[in-house]
Parts: sequence; structure tokens; C-alpha cells
Amino acid sequence: MIVFTNAGEGLVTNDGEELRQFAIAGADKKFAWAKAKIVHGTRFGEKDKVVVWNDDISNPMYVRYAWADNPDGANLYNREGLPASPFRTDN
Repeated sequence: MIVFTNAGEGLVTNDGEELRQFAIAGADKKFAWAKAKIVHGTRFGEKDKVVVWNDDISNPMYVRYAWADNPDGANLYNREGLPASPFRTDN
């Protein structure tokens, strides 16, 4: 689960479709495309989160989003219309 601390008024997709361009890996760092879903905060002050998974990776440890040159289809935005920057949680 990825928690976004500076997402403005919340997270959305810019096209109303499922999130794209997420990949996850286990300890072996072999990345595979993943499904992802926005979970909106429900309590005062709770931040939006993105849950990322791949049924073939039982213990995910690392996430990448739009981690490519000119990533086609990256669609994670905030409600103000600003795109999420590409990121990775591995070094």
C-alpha cells in the first residue's frame, strides 16, 4: 500500500479507467505489471492510498509507477488535475 501525503484534495485517474503503469516485485526485484486501486480516506485527516498487487507475487516489497522513458498511459492524478510523478520504492 502506498500512502500519498501531498495529494491535494485526493487521488483520481484522469480518464476514469483503472490505474495503469504500476509494477511490483518481491525480494528478488523481478518486477511484474500489477493491478492498482485507489482507496480514499474515510476519516478526517486520513490520506488517500493506492493498493498495488499481482496474484503471482505473494510477498511484494517494491513498487514502481510510470518508471520508463515517456510512460504511455500513466493516469494517476490528484483532483486538481496534477499528475503523479514517476516513482520507485527500490534503490
